Formats: sequence, structure tokens, C-alpha cells
Amino acid sequence: MEKNMPNISKSFFWEFDIEAMDFKQAYKTVISRIVERGGQNEIDEIVRFYGHEKVINTIRNEIYFLPDYAIDRAIAFFPFLKKEELYCYLNRKDKSYHWI
Repeated sequence: MEKNMPNISKSFFWEFDIEAMDFKQAYKTVISRIVERGGQNEIDEIVRFYGHEKVINTIRNEIYFLPDYAIDRAIAFFPFLKKEELYCYLNRKDKSYHWI
């Protein structure tokens, strides 16, 4: 039986047990990881797998954090999106990250 998963490299999910992963349930993780690290082919595949509306809604409203470069990538992949409408952009802290 074939696993119900997008046709993307398992290397994007190096820290997960890919065989146990429920890709339908983990859509936020998958979409954010591909926006952050994938290319156009991977974006096209997650749009095929999840549907355009779900991918856009997730990027716009459900992903709580993306680094600035990934926000820029999301806008490049989907030029009709505006930074100011992305929850991850509105939610970011305009201060330096305090990791200590």
C-alpha cells in the first residue's frame, strides 16, 4: 500500500519518522518547511497535494512563524500575497531575537 504523501524528498523532514508521519494532519509543518527550504517544484507539489486554497490559507493565516527570508520566499512563490496579510509577518517581533 502506497503512503498518502506528497512527492517531495524525505530529506526535507530529516528529524521526523517519515513512515509514521500523517501528511494530511501535519500540513502546517509540511507547508512551512517547503516554503522555507523548497523550490518551485516542491511548491507545485504541495499545491497539488493539499490544494491551492489550503496552501494559501495556511501561509496567510495558520503559520505562526517564518524567518524573514522565508516570508520573502512565500511572496515570491505567491506574488498576490502581501506581507502585511501574513500572520507570521504580523506576529513577528521587530526586535533582535533573544535566544539566551
